[in-house]
Amino acid sequence: MVERPPLGKRPSSNDRGVSPPPSKRKQQSTTTSKAVANFFTPASKKEPSKMSWRIVKDSLLVGRYTPTPAKTTLHDNARIAAFDFDSTLITSASGKVFSRDATDWKWWHSSVPTTLKRLHEDGYLVAIVSNQGGISLKSDPKTVKSDQKRLADFKQKVSAVLNQLDIHISVFAATTRDQYRKPRTGMWDELWDEYDLDSVSSIDLENSFFVGDAGGREALLGGVKDHSCCDRDFAANVGIQFHTPEEYFLQEEPRPFTRDFDPTVYIDEHELADAPTSASPAFRKPSTVEVVLFCGSPGSGKSSYYWRNFQPLGYGRANQDILKTREKCVKAATALIEVGTSVIVDNTNADPETRAVWIKLSQKLNVPIRCVLFTASVKLCEHNDTFRALNIGPINNPESRTILPKLAFTGFASRYREPQVTEGFAEIIKADFKVRTMRDCLPATQF
Repeated sequence: MVERPPLGKRPSSNDRGVSPPPSKRKQQSTTTSKAVANFFTPASKKEPSKMSWRIVKDSLLVGRYTPTPAKTTLHDNARIAAFDFDSTLITSASGKVFSRDATDWKWWHSSVPTTLKRLHEDGYLVAIVSNQGGISLKSDPKTVKSDQKRLADFKQKVSAVLNQLDIHISVFAATTRDQYRKPRTGMWDELWDEYDLDSVSSIDLENSFFVGDAGGREALLGGVKDHSCCDRDFAANVGIQFHTPEEYFLQEEPRPFTRDFDPTVYIDEHELADAPTSASPAFRKPSTVEVVLFCGSPGSGKSSYYWRNFQPLGYGRANQDILKTREKCVKAATALIEVGTSVIVDNTNADPETRAVWIKLSQKLNVPIRCVLFTASVKLCEHNDTFRALNIGPINNPESRTILPKLAFTGFASRYREPQVTEGFAEIIKADFKVRTMRDCLPATQF
C-alpha cells in the first residue's frame, strides 16, 4: 500500500523534478495489461476469485481467502493464531479513528504481514476475529445506502489486506450484539465449523493465541486506556493465550490491566449447591394474602428468584414482559388476590411513581405489601442477561428471552430511586445476587 504524501505547499515553477509540468503531463492509467486481458476473457475461462463470502444467521460475515494453489493442510492438534482486525493488523492511513473508505488503511506495523506469513509457513491456522458493529447485513431493500456502502467498503478493504498476504486465511466479523460478538465465543465456534475442527483434541489450545487491542490496559504517562477488555476476555473464554499488538509485534512488556467485570468473583466453590426447592426462612408464606413487589434492573435475577423462592409456596406472578402492559398486570394481580392467592409483581419498578400504583392497589384490596430489592450491579445484570439469552432452556431461560438492548439497562439506571419504607411498604428486603450452581456462571465476562 503506497501512502499518500502529506498535503503541503504547491510547487513553484522553480521546483525541479516535475517534467513536463503537471498541466501538460499525460495522465497515466493504473489499469494493467493483465486486468485488460482478464476483462475480455470469457467467464468460463477466468480465474476463480480467491475471496469468498457467506453470511451466518443474518449477523456474522465470514470471508475466506484461498490462494492458488491452496497451501493449507490441517492436522489434528492444530495451532490457531487469531487476530483482531482494526488497530491490530491495520490502522487508518488518514490517522482518523475510523477509516474514511475502503482505501484508507495501512499496516499497523511493517512487521505485521511478514509475521502472519511466517505463522502460516510454520503450520498455524491464521484467522481474523473482529467485532464490526458499524456494518449491517440486512437484506431488506429499504436498507439505506450508507449501510450498503459501509459493507462494501469493509469487504473491499479486507480483500485488499488478504491479497497482500496471499495466504490461506478466514475472517469472521460480528455485526450485532448476539452470540457472535466478542467476548462471546460464537465466532470461535464458527471457526471450528469452518475448518471441521470437531473436538477440543483437534486444537492445540496451549500453543494457540489471540492478539487484540482491547486488553483493558490502564492509561500510562498521559496516554489513553483501552476502550474495553473484550479481546482479553474473548481469549479467556475460549481458553487460549492473549497478547496486545504491542506485546506480540513489538515485544513490549505487558502493561497493567483491569477488567470492568469478572463473574468468577461471584463464585464461592464451598457454597455451590443445587437451587433450593423451597423459600428461605425470610420468605415463609404468611397467614394472610400479600403483594410482594420486586425492584431491580433487568438481569438482576428477579424471575429466577420467583421460581426458586415463591412459586413453590403457591405465589402467583404478574410480569409485564409476558402481559405487555401495566394495566394487564394490575388486572391479573387483582384477580389473584380476590381468589386468595398472594402475588409477586415481577417488574423493574424503578421509581416511586411506578411503585405507588401497586401500593395503592394493596391498600384498596386491604392486603400488606412488601418489597424485595435486587442489588446486582449494571455490569453483572448485563452479563446475566447475555448468559440467559445464550442458554435457552428449562433451567436458565425457560421463557426463551433474547438479549436486551443497552437502553434497557441505562434506562433503568436513569429512573431508579431506591425504595423506602415510607412509600408504604411493610418491609424492604435486599436480595444480593449469588451463584447457586456452576451452570449459573460463565468462565469470563460475556456482555
